[in-house]
Amino acid sequence: MISIDFTNETDLLMDDILKDYLKIAKITQKKVNKRGNFEVSVTIVDLETIQNINKNYRNIDRPTDVISFAFLDNEDLKQIKGIPLLLGDIYICKDIAIKQKDEYGHSLRRELAFLFTHGLLHLFGYDHVNNIEEEKIMFSLQDEILNEVNIKRRKDDEK
Repeated sequence: MISIDFTNETDLLMDDILKDYLKIAKITQKKVNKRGNFEVSVTIVDLETIQNINKNYRNIDRPTDVISFAFLDNEDLKQIKGIPLLLGDIYICKDIAIKQKDEYGHSLRRELAFLFTHGLLHLFGYDHVNNIEEEKIMFSLQDEILNEVNIKRRKDDEK
C-alpha cells in the first residue's frame, strides 16, 4: 500500500487527481513488485518554484515538468512492521503540465497522471538518464500503468 501526502500550492482545481494518484500508486507498486507500506509526498507547484528547485538541487537553472527526490535506494526498501517507508518527494509543475497537455493533445488529467507515474517510478529506482534499456522499460511501464487505470493518451479515449 502507498499513502500520498498531497499538497497543491497552485490555483489549479484538482478534483479527482488524488483518486487517480492512489490508483496509479497501487498499480505501480504491484508492477514493480515492491511489497509493504510506503508513503510519498506530492506537491503541485508553479513555474518559479520548480525552477528554483531545479536550480538549487540539480544546478539546472530552468523549469522542468517533474522532479523527484528518492529518500531510499533499493537496498533500503526493507519494511519495519507497522511503519510506512517514506519513498520521497515528487514536485509537479502546473504550468508545464498545462503546456504539455496542449502539445500532446491530451487532457490535463492525463498529463498530471503521467508526471506522477514518472516521478513514482523514479522513487522506486527507475532511471532514464544514463541507461537506454532502463529508459525503454520505464516508458513502457508508464504506458501500462496509465492504460490500466484507463487514462489514455488522447482526450477522446478516456472513459
